[in-house]
Amino acid sequence: MKRLLAASLLATTLPLAPAALADEPVDLDAIARIRAEGFSNSQVMDMIWHLTDHLGPRLTNSPQDRAAQLWAADRLDEMGLKNARLDPWGEFGRGWTFEKVTVEMTHPTYMPMIAIPEAWTPGTGGVIEGEPVLLDFNSVEEVEAFEGDLKGRIVLMGGPVDVSTPFDPIADRHDHGSLEEIFMAPEGRSGGGFDPARIEEFRRRRAVQRAVTEKLREAGAAAILETNTSRGSYGVFFVGSGGSRDIDAEPAIPSIVVAPEHYNRIARLLQNDHKVEMRVEVQATFHDEDLIGRNVIAEIPGSDPDLKDEVVMLGAHFDSWHAGTGATDNGASSAVVMEAARILIDAGLKPRRTIRVALWSGEEQGLLGSRGYVAKHFADRDTMETTEEYDNFAAYFNMDNGAGRFRGIYAQSNAAVRPIFEAWIEPLKDLGVTTVTIRDTGSTDHAAFDAVGLPGFQFIQDRVDYFSRTHHSNMDVYERVIPADVMQAAVVMATFAWHAANRDEKLPRKPMPEPRVRPDRDDD
Repeated sequence: MKRLLAASLLATTLPLAPAALADEPVDLDAIARIRAEGFSNSQVMDMIWHLTDHLGPRLTNSPQDRAAQLWAADRLDEMGLKNARLDPWGEFGRGWTFEKVTVEMTHPTYMPMIAIPEAWTPGTGGVIEGEPVLLDFNSVEEVEAFEGDLKGRIVLMGGPVDVSTPFDPIADRHDHGSLEEIFMAPEGRSGGGFDPARIEEFRRRRAVQRAVTEKLREAGAAAILETNTSRGSYGVFFVGSGGSRDIDAEPAIPSIVVAPEHYNRIARLLQNDHKVEMRVEVQATFHDEDLIGRNVIAEIPGSDPDLKDEVVMLGAHFDSWHAGTGATDNGASSAVVMEAARILIDAGLKPRRTIRVALWSGEEQGLLGSRGYVAKHFADRDTMETTEEYDNFAAYFNMDNGAGRFRGIYAQSNAAVRPIFEAWIEPLKDLGVTTVTIRDTGSTDHAAFDAVGLPGFQFIQDRVDYFSRTHHSNMDVYERVIPADVMQAAVVMATFAWHAANRDEKLPRKPMPEPRVRPDRDDD
């Protein structure tokens, strides 16, 4: 007979609701089996190696992304999950890869430069050699007044950037104080918290950027070099998109992001009127053969005849940017989801409800894969028209804040689930999982579920060096994953999935949101 923990009998570190906790069973035998399998026989780092070193970055609809999706579907099938497939969610657009990038200063001395092209920008069509020009505009008027010859030129976008020496730690973990702050409900704010001056400055900069780009396009510039230091230094920089996925879009200018320290040297030489010569080459390919976006889906079928049609989902976004190998954003999380499913199967646990694994594409372009899936299977957010699957949905658990260990979970303003989660984390507190907060968090794939009133949740994680070094950067690589952290995360995710799949009732829901757009009505 399974041992069940009455959570209200255990001491807790944060305020709980004892009456509710007393009724929430916790399966200690299953947790023991999950922990034994997850910590003694872990495969999570092997999966991360395949997704990073072996398969490389996974920009949505690129050949590398599709190869990695097929590998993941095969691996899930080998683990024993059923119906592993690439599930279409809608049109994404063309894929893109780069095969070569070389940026060099050849005069006054030779310097190879660390550089990555922006996604969906074209290649240079061969080697470009010449003297670069520095454009450092502060207004649209300055852009329009510029009369220099830019045809065929290599253009530096802006002067030297500030690269200060960081004295704060590169990486950190949550402590009692930071978790206590997350635990407390947020205070209400009047005025929406917007800073009009910051908004106006943002709009001004965007207008200047658009004007510069158009000027360069009209003038026939050969390539753009730019840099950023929003979070990094010591050769770390952040790369996203500089062009369009639309097959009919006008081609962008070849655009390359350069390590800030290397960029600054060139910019300072030009500012001091020294002659500089450079050599630049980018080889890039657009992939137009298949414009459809797909997610990787697989299932552990439910064993209870009365509950098997109900679904608990585990997910993470599978796509990445292309400067590194997408290790912490979000290969590690995808591997944790796969490992959580493997743990349940290899531990011999048979869930009452179906547990479905989802590895999303197009997250980096706006949560496209998860939003497409939710619209296809559950509800249209605009009209709030639901499908037959909507009522059978039990819960969704997401990982996407780097590769750090789990410290708790966001309840997404769902007060009814809070005491349930508090009960589930009691046997996990020795793993550092201590906090259930009523707060919301966004900007990742659970938001697509939450937006239509389905219980979707994101775990609280140690950020480690995610925002300071790896998020969208050239250093998002295998070495930045801590094995003990992802092993712990897989054990915790498997524990949550098991309990959500086996409790008598589905997790409670918040009220269904109102439609964002009223459906057309026939007044007759």
